[in-house]
Amino acid sequence: MREEEARAWADLVATARRTVSDGLVVGTSGNVSVRVGDLVLVTPSGVPYDRLTADDITGVTLDGRQVLGTLVPTSELPMHLAVHRHTDARAVVHTHAVHATAVSTLVDELPTIHYMTAALGGPVRVAPYATYGTQELAENMLRALAGRSGCLLRNHGTVTYGATLDQAYDRTAQLEWMCRLWLTASSVPGLTPTLLTGEQLAEVAERLRGYGQPPRG
Repeated sequence: MREEEARAWADLVATARRTVSDGLVVGTSGNVSVRVGDLVLVTPSGVPYDRLTADDITGVTLDGRQVLGTLVPTSELPMHLAVHRHTDARAVVHTHAVHATAVSTLVDELPTIHYMTAALGGPVRVAPYATYGTQELAENMLRALAGRSGCLLRNHGTVTYGATLDQAYDRTAQLEWMCRLWLTASSVPGLTPTLLTGEQLAEVAERLRGYGQPPRG
């Protein structure tokens, strides 16, 4: 195992543990992956994250051939590999976040309740239901992700990706928060939440291009 892979594995395990401590998954129900060159490191199937060590590193090629470790990769490997093959993702986070999963059972697209919708590329779509771990689910997810960095999986959970594990995780947390916000606002009897227009989201998307600190010289 190279030093770069060891660092990436440590970051992956920390992110996986964070999904549990932040209440985005229960037990081992979610999974995380990170790409190092042409290698994809993934959480193994059915192993509590607090038990993972450096010796448990699990890595596959982009075509799914296991080349690192002896533990069986996550059952959602087809979904992770689909994202890594078809987007510029360097990291993918999948959770069973409660509010997001609830929303996935109610609508085909998360209503534009907050301007941070723009940070995910636009209105978040819901991928049609398919059995977990199947190629059908991976294909449904890819269609829902078109032009987006996150989507909901019907009756299942969330998928987000990013240039880093931190970015992928932050997008997951943001998506769960927006779902909770919409559920809260829409639960008030006799009132309907106001939603943002496409023009308003486009304006936010433009402003977000320059968000954050400028690069250090």
